[in-house]
Amino acid sequence: MSNKLIAIFYAILAAVFYAVNMPFSKTLLQAVPPTLLAALLYFGAGIGIGGIYLASRLKNAPSRQPNLTKEDWPYTLGMIVLDIIAPILLMFGLAHTTSANASLLNNFEIVATSLIALLIFKESISARLWRAIFLVTLSSLILSFEDLSSLTFSWGSLLVLLATCCWGLENNCTRRLAAKNTYEIVTLKGLGSGLGSLLISFAVGETLPNLTYILLALALGFVAYGLSIFFYIKAQNVLGAAKTSAYYAIAPFIGAFLSFVFLQESLTLNYLLALLLMLAGSALIAVDTLAVNHTHRHTHQIRCRQNGVMVSKTIEHCHPHSHLLHNGKHLHKHKTTLAH
Repeated sequence: MSNKLIAIFYAILAAVFYAVNMPFSKTLLQAVPPTLLAALLYFGAGIGIGGIYLASRLKNAPSRQPNLTKEDWPYTLGMIVLDIIAPILLMFGLAHTTSANASLLNNFEIVATSLIALLIFKESISARLWRAIFLVTLSSLILSFEDLSSLTFSWGSLLVLLATCCWGLENNCTRRLAAKNTYEIVTLKGLGSGLGSLLISFAVGETLPNLTYILLALALGFVAYGLSIFFYIKAQNVLGAAKTSAYYAIAPFIGAFLSFVFLQESLTLNYLLALLLMLAGSALIAVDTLAVNHTHRHTHQIRCRQNGVMVSKTIEHCHPHSHLLHNGKHLHKHKTTLAH
């Protein structure tokens, strides 16, 4: 199996793990304050992945990835700070909107990640991906209004969108570290972000719930944050920030379905319309990810008449390809420039 297909599998696996976050966090919010819940979720990630890392070190298992260095600390600190802010915004937003709404709005992270990757980190974005970004943005706007007829804005939705913007920037910071030790990154991210959120939680007067809810939140954090982030970083190292985030688009659909099944949340017309737009955008993103763009340079010998005499000439031309990998067939787009 190629590295790219493995990376795609990792990205989808990350999305599946994260999808359980919305409905179960929505339930835990009934007993755990928002900032404290964000802290426990990240602690669950850091403790769980850190425990696996420690066990592997005790067994002297060799690591194929280099450890973080001093040059990586600016991106590491940026990743941790943004991961403190984003979950807090998400938990407060989730407290004021439905779990299904928040699940779909999380797809705006694709837009934020892609724009930041383009404008700051200079990743290329195709025309197809721009069309997908437009559909996802339109879907997010629809979900941001509780009643389209009266344009009643949902502050819960706004907080969720702000969280996705923080995660968009955080995704790009993490992309700079993706080739380094994944266990180290997730452990630092989890423990650092968890500690920061916990201090904020105590500062605003939140109190600890009983031990059962703490353990449930830690377990949810290990799965929805720890395992999800672990496989997300693995995928990023091959696919880049924008395209890994694009595959992550399936998470909201799974999360929304779980909300419908476990929380009996109703599916409104706005939700169904937004879902269709999200599906269309996600399909474009998937197609764009499978497209392979490269350029071929060819040299040809031709015979032509010059001043009444037949001579041989060399003609060189380049044509970029866009290959869509599907059943062994290739779709080509050629643009040829001749150089005599």
